Amino acid sequence: MPKYPDIKKVLVLGSGPIVIGQAAEFDYAGTQACRSLKEEGVEVVLLNSNPATIMTDKDIADRVYIEPLTVEVVKQLILKEKPDSVLPTLGGQAGLNLAMELEDAGFLQEHEVRLIGTTALTIKKAEDRELFKETMEKIGEPVAPSDIVEDVEHGLEIADKIGYPVVLRPAYTLGGSGGGIARNPQECAEILENGLRLSRVGQVLVERCIAGWKEIEYEVMRDGAGNVITVCNMENIDPVGVHTGDSIVVAPSQTLGDKEYQMLRTSALNIISELGITGGCNVQYALHPESFEYCVIEVNPRVSRSSALASKATGYPIAKVAAKIALGYTLDEIKNAVTKKTYASFEPMLDYCVVKMPRLPFDKFISAKRTLGTQMKATGEVMSICTNFEGGLMKAIRSLEQHVDCLMSYDFTYLSDSQLMEQLEQVDDMRIWRIAEALRRGISYELIHKITLIDRWFIDKLAILVEMEGELKAVGEGKAALTPELLAEAKRIEFPDNVIARLTGIPQAEVKKLRWEHNIRAAYKMVDTCAAEFEAETPYYYSCFGSSNEAVKTSGRKKVLVLGSGPIRIGQGIEFDFCSVHSTWAFRREGYETIIVNNNPETVSTDFDIADKLYFEPLTPEDVESIVDVEKPDGAVVQFGGQTAIKLTESLMKMGVPILGTAAEDVDAAEDRQRFDAILEACRIPRPAGLTVFTAEEAKEAARNLGYPVLVRPSYVLGGQGMQIAICDEDIDEFIGIINQIAQEHPILVDKYIMGKELEVDAICDGSDILIPGIMQHIERTGIHSGDSISIYPAQDITQSNIDTIVEYTEKLARALHVKGMLNIQFIVDGNDVYIIEVNPRSSRTVPYISKVTGIPIVPLATQIICGHTIRELGYQPGLQPAADYIAVKMPVFSFEKILGADISLGPEMKSTGECLGIAKTFNEALYKAFEGAGVRLPKYKKMIMTIRHSDQEEAVDIARRFAVVGYQIFATRGTARTLNHNGVKAYEIRKLEQESPNILDLVLGHQIDLIIDIPAQGAEHSHDGFVIRRNAIETGVHVLTSLDTAKALVTSLENRARELTLIDVATVKNA
Repeated sequence: MPKYPDIKKVLVLGSGPIVIGQAAEFDYAGTQACRSLKEEGVEVVLLNSNPATIMTDKDIADRVYIEPLTVEVVKQLILKEKPDSVLPTLGGQAGLNLAMELEDAGFLQEHEVRLIGTTALTIKKAEDRELFKETMEKIGEPVAPSDIVEDVEHGLEIADKIGYPVVLRPAYTLGGSGGGIARNPQECAEILENGLRLSRVGQVLVERCIAGWKEIEYEVMRDGAGNVITVCNMENIDPVGVHTGDSIVVAPSQTLGDKEYQMLRTSALNIISELGITGGCNVQYALHPESFEYCVIEVNPRVSRSSALASKATGYPIAKVAAKIALGYTLDEIKNAVTKKTYASFEPMLDYCVVKMPRLPFDKFISAKRTLGTQMKATGEVMSICTNFEGGLMKAIRSLEQHVDCLMSYDFTYLSDSQLMEQLEQVDDMRIWRIAEALRRGISYELIHKITLIDRWFIDKLAILVEMEGELKAVGEGKAALTPELLAEAKRIEFPDNVIARLTGIPQAEVKKLRWEHNIRAAYKMVDTCAAEFEAETPYYYSCFGSSNEAVKTSGRKKVLVLGSGPIRIGQGIEFDFCSVHSTWAFRREGYETIIVNNNPETVSTDFDIADKLYFEPLTPEDVESIVDVEKPDGAVVQFGGQTAIKLTESLMKMGVPILGTAAEDVDAAEDRQRFDAILEACRIPRPAGLTVFTAEEAKEAARNLGYPVLVRPSYVLGGQGMQIAICDEDIDEFIGIINQIAQEHPILVDKYIMGKELEVDAICDGSDILIPGIMQHIERTGIHSGDSISIYPAQDITQSNIDTIVEYTEKLARALHVKGMLNIQFIVDGNDVYIIEVNPRSSRTVPYISKVTGIPIVPLATQIICGHTIRELGYQPGLQPAADYIAVKMPVFSFEKILGADISLGPEMKSTGECLGIAKTFNEALYKAFEGAGVRLPKYKKMIMTIRHSDQEEAVDIARRFAVVGYQIFATRGTARTLNHNGVKAYEIRKLEQESPNILDLVLGHQIDLIIDIPAQGAEHSHDGFVIRRNAIETGVHVLTSLDTAKALVTSLENRARELTLIDVATVKNA
């Protein structure tokens, strides 16, 4: 059945800003699907509010709207563009929810727009808990006993009937938001209250808790003719009870017998057929570990996080196939893009093992609770491929970039046996390290299994790794020799050379020499979807030891190695993937053969057809060196992969790989304090006075000389990690303690802290000329990390002389640092003075956004310059480009409600997970759109709380007055209330936290407050009160602002609520 002839123009809904639970996997799926639709000659209109991704790039869709994902916008867009179909299944939960609201309102029917890829009924059957239960009962598929409740009392009755513990899941939410496991009525009431508020339809499912069963997932496909296949099945190492996004997942499943595998496969295919899903779908099961009893946990009728993993694990492009099915093709008509011989109806076979590990954000939130449960906390993930599970796990561990490289990285030797047993019950990110410690002490598999409920097979595999540690330690103690056999076995299960060297006491260089002498070298295998039954056409490789090499060394064209940015984490997000992909495409156009090395399954850069070759490997010096040995590239490019790639510079040079673009020597000059100061001195560019220190004593002396407040930070970090503003000696003692936790051999920088406007510039330099696409200004004053502040292009209130100075300083620095390619500089403007805060000779997180709003393809230009072209040759006039005729506002998006116990006040350390964009002709409308896109939809109750530190109260008066005019009733703590009332703004005084009820906390928990403006005192002495209030506010869905500048922006946007929004197609932005 060929495609429906009446589909000519499709509106694709994206998933919006990156938050915990909805990350880059939808971006990867959406990009793949848009390209798949364009191949078929369909016109693609894209709506997505996220400027950082490649999906919202003009190369991907015909029309690109970076607008808020709200029903009003979609309605207006349908009227403007008149698509004949809407494809909602690639936009995660956000896309599905929007489609459902439009369908329910009858809007789609009225305008003759059809949903493709799925039907409204299918979405309802899978997403509506009650309908889902009925559908499962109809076809005899077991589900856990449960009931839907709409208020707390009913919920408690049902929980009593089913029996504790119970699992609570709100309907239509993402990443398990608001859900949890309740062991008693108190916990149950608490979770219910929050869950009912978060659910779009005010429903929560209360069901029997099956925690401890095995969690198994199947990724299946079905077409319109009813053909069904399974793409991949996966098993979570953690039993049911930990969100699959936070679990270590292995594919294909390792502990199922054939009978169990076939039983669940048949069930999954029955379910997808009954639901009538067309496209990809994910079914999650709980399987009783001792019997054949199972139940269906949930079905996602859309592309999900697991489908990105299944796609990368098997090489089967699920999103691409799903898009073709949506157009009416059947599985046996779609060619498999990997083998180019078989068809999409051919089930993938795996002759290797894939391990996925979550990247959790606890290094950013030191105060947060590390426990894992049904609500997702991971910001990203890594995947590794190996011929055995142990090797896969070892590779995944070192891919995380969290200072871990084996099962000894966290030290639990100080615990007594009974303390260790107690800690084994904790479910957190260090669980497998604790099991390894238990195995070293000879604790039995049975006992470990009884406590953790992790399958004995996995415990045995961890024991194999622990045994190898023992054998290598024996060499170090002189009890044994490092024989070629032992070395070969250690490498087969992927022990890296540095760990072997550490355990045996043999220098790393000698370990490597020994390997080469005995030919124990990494061999590369191909991911071909069919266990080598057919020849694959796409070179997608993984490494293993003790096997034959399938990676063919190619020659003829010049070869470039593009280093990716690894897992997504706070401070290094999807922006760097955008840069990696664009540079790869540009190198290819320049006639290079491109090779990508990366380990993140969620991103576009690890898609099978982006580069000429893809190596799915950890980004460590040893792993990269093995690839260099086989491929012998002519150069490597590190300026697009964030700090991950920059850190590999030195190792690459030692391997004899030239670094393309800015020389490593010059990158170091920008990072090294003394060398950089010398350059600034020579260029006569001022920077805030500062000193380099190594100890707390030196730091305090430096601070007294400079005069408080000062900024304390470690050198060589990304995302402001460990940065703090100190206002007295005690602060410095506390901060140095925190900084030293992040393991520093580098010095610590102490700078004078200047309050001023912060501006940012991304520039391209070809060695002599320089191109500046535009100047961005941050709404928040200095002291808040640039990734967390609202950024405006073009800069709004700076003078022409400021602009001239900024351009002049940028040119001087680019030349002094001999930049070839990209450069990012941050400035402070204080009156007529312009200071430089920092310079990074690499791509930054603002590159995608500034490329899109100026229409200047920054990354491709930088890549062409690296290849030897000049700015003039590429048709651009050097210097600052003329500003575009509209205004763009980039708004950070946070995921605080997901991470219990994290402090949400903003400072120099980055905390946002994603961003969205508002773009319009006027500043006010752009700002309004940016707040809408970030989910700040006010006013609701028109009540707000203000608590402002003494030094800022005068400034707060005007802001409060404007909120009052918009109709807000203001509550404030004593000092703030007095100042406001004294200045003629009516404010009601409320009691502080430690005073008797009703106090400020009661007001917050009463679900009647829209907004809290809380400006805490600076320094380490931030009161515990503020923290408690901010945390509770976030958990009850109240917006909290910790900067007066943000508050001013919000009230401006409320004063200008737009009747009708103007929608701007970013794909048509041209730069004059």
